Amino acid sequence: MATPALVLLPEWGSGHLMSMLESCKRVLLSGGGGGKAFSITLLVVRPPTDEATSEVEAHVRREAASGLDIRFHRLPAVDPPAGDLGVEEFSALYLSLHAPHVRDAIAGMECPVAALVLDLFAATLVDEARDLGVPSYVFMSSTGAMLALMLHLPVLHERVTVEFDEVEGEIEVPGLPPVPPANMPCPVVDKKSPNYTWFVRLGDSFMDATGIIANTADALEPGPLAAIAEGRCVPGRPAPPVYPVGPVLSLGDRSPSHECVKWLDAQPPASVVFLCFGSMGWFDPPQVVEITAALERSGQRFLWVLRGPPSSETGAGSPDGSEHPTDANLDEILPEGFLERTKGRGMVWPKWAPQKDILAHPAVGGFVTHGGWNSVLESLWHGVPMAPWPLYAEQHLNAFELVADMGVAVPLKVDRKRDNFVDAAELEGTVKELMGGGEVGRKAREKAKQMMAVCREAVAEGGSSHAALQRLAQALHDGAAMPKK
Repeated sequence: MATPALVLLPEWGSGHLMSMLESCKRVLLSGGGGGKAFSITLLVVRPPTDEATSEVEAHVRREAASGLDIRFHRLPAVDPPAGDLGVEEFSALYLSLHAPHVRDAIAGMECPVAALVLDLFAATLVDEARDLGVPSYVFMSSTGAMLALMLHLPVLHERVTVEFDEVEGEIEVPGLPPVPPANMPCPVVDKKSPNYTWFVRLGDSFMDATGIIANTADALEPGPLAAIAEGRCVPGRPAPPVYPVGPVLSLGDRSPSHECVKWLDAQPPASVVFLCFGSMGWFDPPQVVEITAALERSGQRFLWVLRGPPSSETGAGSPDGSEHPTDANLDEILPEGFLERTKGRGMVWPKWAPQKDILAHPAVGGFVTHGGWNSVLESLWHGVPMAPWPLYAEQHLNAFELVADMGVAVPLKVDRKRDNFVDAAELEGTVKELMGGGEVGRKAREKAKQMMAVCREAVAEGGSSHAALQRLAQALHDGAAMPKK
């Protein structure tokens, strides 16, 4: 029998594409199912911007040279959906437009297909997999908490008839402590928006998948994962099996000679607070002024990755509605004299920085982060406590989980009605607490160290994620089938 293929349809963003690919490479390398191997066929969607296209092609070139059995099938281009669309609406709609091409690609394969693995935004394509007679798996690149919410969202849609921010009290999400309305994810805060409609639809589609692959671990998020397994998210309808195989991180390609890392080499252990806000994180001048005041008054050593505002060339106003920061002009964006006054104890870096290498450095003692899940996993892997500053997507829910459920973070009061604004006094106090100011910070630091051990034990041989990977490999082998023509 020919080697069965895992066919992957990721969203084009690096946090989605690489997380899915790294997870499925673990399946490929596991040799589960009696020692039989898999191959991987990655369906490459042409991204809506030139910058994203260049990034995807760089990933493709690197993986093609890896020596693993990974093949790349470029899907025909489709016209991006027009109109003023939110990021999530655009991603789901754009991927759904590729359905006929995905179907043709799978139907034309000459080997058995173990599964079609779908990005969460492509979950509606489970119907295509069913029609082709092949299993479908949704890859969840976000948290188990977000997965529980998405599965439960069609139920909440029927039960909660007002906007979530109009709810008196808190919102019940199975497996989580009661969630304040202010911590609900951005795509669901406006029930009149297409973003919300898509998320209800996607959550319903998850239930039709053969299984769900999640970049988390049982011991990392026991509450939400247990709620899903016990059928509490969709009463009366069992959820597909969830395979928590994480944390899945790409920890190779270290940058020890990077200027930021060399600066950290000269700092004492656990003395530096690291501020970094993801591939779409940037701040307007008034917020930059507040951050500088907070860092200056805190007296704390800091490494701050400060990006500049988007330009049309880097994606502002792009078809997918996303905005990609530019390299910052520090002379223009920082208050006069700030760099001189903090010289020796602070570094402001105006462009991309090797976040995973920085978090791994012993000089880093705390992380002020936007709370994207990949950043959170990197921080937990290295035992670094956090202060979450959510900006978009599901990050407000992540922030709540990190503080209220995992206990690995110090809370930061974010004014969501003012575009997630944080004033200087709030940030100053949080940084001091995070880096050693009091009981809350001490507990977060201790819990982060515990979670570092949890993460590493989960993926080690005999750990819960290793066992989930073996179960997944066996299920994929058992379900492999020739697609219908």
